[in-house]
Amino acid sequence: MANGRKVLGIVLAGGQGTRLLPLTADRAKPAVPFGGNYRLIDFVLSNLVNGGFLKIVVLTQYKNHSLDRHITTTWRMSTLLGNYVTPVPAQQRVGPRWFSGSADAIYQSLNLVYDERPDYILVFGADHIYRMDPRQMLDHHIESGASATVAGIRAPRKEASAFGVIQTAQSGPDVGRRIEAFLEKPKDIEGIGLPDSPDEVFASMGNYCFTTDALLDAVNRDAADERSAHDMGGNIIPMFVAAADAQVYDFNHNLVPGSTERDSGYWRDVGSLDAYYDAHMDLISVHPIFNLYNENWPIYTHHRPLPPAKIVHDDTRVVDSMLSNGVIVADSKVSSSVLSPNVHIDGGAEIDGSVLLENVRVGRGAIVRNAIVDKNVEIPEGAKIGVDLARDRERFTLSDRGVVVIGKNTVVEP
Repeated sequence: MANGRKVLGIVLAGGQGTRLLPLTADRAKPAVPFGGNYRLIDFVLSNLVNGGFLKIVVLTQYKNHSLDRHITTTWRMSTLLGNYVTPVPAQQRVGPRWFSGSADAIYQSLNLVYDERPDYILVFGADHIYRMDPRQMLDHHIESGASATVAGIRAPRKEASAFGVIQTAQSGPDVGRRIEAFLEKPKDIEGIGLPDSPDEVFASMGNYCFTTDALLDAVNRDAADERSAHDMGGNIIPMFVAAADAQVYDFNHNLVPGSTERDSGYWRDVGSLDAYYDAHMDLISVHPIFNLYNENWPIYTHHRPLPPAKIVHDDTRVVDSMLSNGVIVADSKVSSSVLSPNVHIDGGAEIDGSVLLENVRVGRGAIVRNAIVDKNVEIPEGAKIGVDLARDRERFTLSDRGVVVIGKNTVVEP
């Protein structure tokens, strides 16, 4: 209960994440490691918990073992107070089938809502990097009187075709707030724009707030519609839009304690390899675009009992990089990189513009440039990654922009 209001948090964590392959070859997308110590799902859960919403269910589906294990071992709440974060796989309560969409995931899990009987339900995505105080969105939802509220982030109008765009009322008492249409990656942007900023649009963040009875009615009606794709953004929200009962919450107005002018309003969908890579590069600038060091709104996770990072020898040079616990860098050069727990770099190696996940070993004299290297990969002595992209393409995955991605447990040939 937050401020006397009964609220249930539902985190949608059932996506396959095919655009993140090979990082999702052996794990659910929300379980993909990020920023050295974290997993993607830690960000949404931290936002909800920091906001005082302490009853949370995580709806999972594909390759969910490591995700379930992370949630159950990391996100332990006080049972004395009735608080919890719990993973809920597809229960097949309505027949022998998996979730057929995000709305169907909620429909198949309505027993959780009936058990908890909340006044409001927050439905948030599981795989975005951001800080947000959800209390402010809930306050906006209650004050508006709408049955559904969608969080929107301002994006350049010329980039509208890359987003699900929220078109708001251009006039009237709810100008700029009431949703008139939800446009999925519109190719024609004529007439699209915000009343107070014609060169911007609202892009949907995939975060929703509902009055409980209204959401129950909507998902039940959607479940009975055989033509529906059973998607929250594609089917449920348009129901509320058609009834003039949906509003947008401007993420630009969300004020997170401890945020700076530089990182305020940061949100990134890391659904592709290049976006995942770029989000890591945002962490390591001198004045980070996304600041992990905000003590007033921490990102929680499980920290393994590893020793502090260690830098060995006078010739070692580490600049503009993040080093996690257990990292050892010996007589090597590391620049603009993120080294996850227990990464070891041997003498003479060069790591530049790269993201190395847990337990990666880089041999003597090896070069790794513009790469993402998944867990438990050993890069042998003298190997060159990111130097000859034609050769790398034969062995590994290359992103659209040429970032080399090496999958988990890959044996790299000398």
